[in-house]
Amino acid sequence: MGENIGMDLTSKAFDNGGSIPPKYTCDAENVSPPLACRGAPDKTKSFALVVHDPDAPNGDWVHWVIYHLPASHTELSENIPANETLSNGGMQGRNDFKKIGYGGPCPPSGTHHYHFQLYALDSTLPLHAGATRQELEKAMHGHVVAEALLIGTYQRRK
Repeated sequence: MGENIGMDLTSKAFDNGGSIPPKYTCDAENVSPPLACRGAPDKTKSFALVVHDPDAPNGDWVHWVIYHLPASHTELSENIPANETLSNGGMQGRNDFKKIGYGGPCPPSGTHHYHFQLYALDSTLPLHAGATRQELEKAMHGHVVAEALLIGTYQRRK
């Protein structure tokens, strides 16, 4: 979609390619991890984030959809509340758990890779709160100016 022009997405909770701590999964507090972006293009007007698990048994499983994040807010704190609208103007969509907000890793077996895909957009999208990943991707078409990917892994303890 967009160009990779040096935009990075990081987390204080885990390294790219590293293990996601249980705190951010269904095995513990199930809260969203802290995230930070740097290097977004100047023409960025808003951000959107999709967290998904391509290793899910029934296909790519969506854990979080969040958009309308202002370009001036380059960090998401830990434990974003499961509200449709956030205090910074951001909006959250419906995940594959059929809920608004973040739903942490909860793989049935094996190690899964969780993709935190951040999009820098040249506009604020005409979406209401509660949109699905498919609705977000359709609205983003032609508006992505940069992307960043952070991958975390998780395997449940037996």
